[in-house]
Amino acid sequence: MAFTEIDIKRCEKIVGAFVERRRPPRHLRAQVDLAFRIQGQSVELFEIRPVWNDQTRTMEHPFAKATYNRSRRIWKLYWRRADLKWHGYEPVPEVASLEQFVAVVDEDAYCCFFG
Repeated sequence: MAFTEIDIKRCEKIVGAFVERRRPPRHLRAQVDLAFRIQGQSVELFEIRPVWNDQTRTMEHPFAKATYNRSRRIWKLYWRRADLKWHGYEPVPEVASLEQFVAVVDEDAYCCFFG
């Protein structure tokens, strides 16, 4: 079951504020930028960069994802490894809120999200 409009607005507010805080300065955003998307029951954070051999196109590199489990009322956290698959974030596999999700990503204690 997808998010309601209220859920989506809440996600946009919380995650949008986090992304705005972490984005690079304006003059660098053509080379690298951060964004997020909401798909189904998940919120995904990704980096945007130009394609290395065609600067007119951009590529998205997802690096963090939180998926809501409505029956348990928890968010499961994932990070994207070099194999391009989502793996559970072992230090903190679940959180109770989106605020906690962005706090875990922001802290990046194991350097899985921002390197």
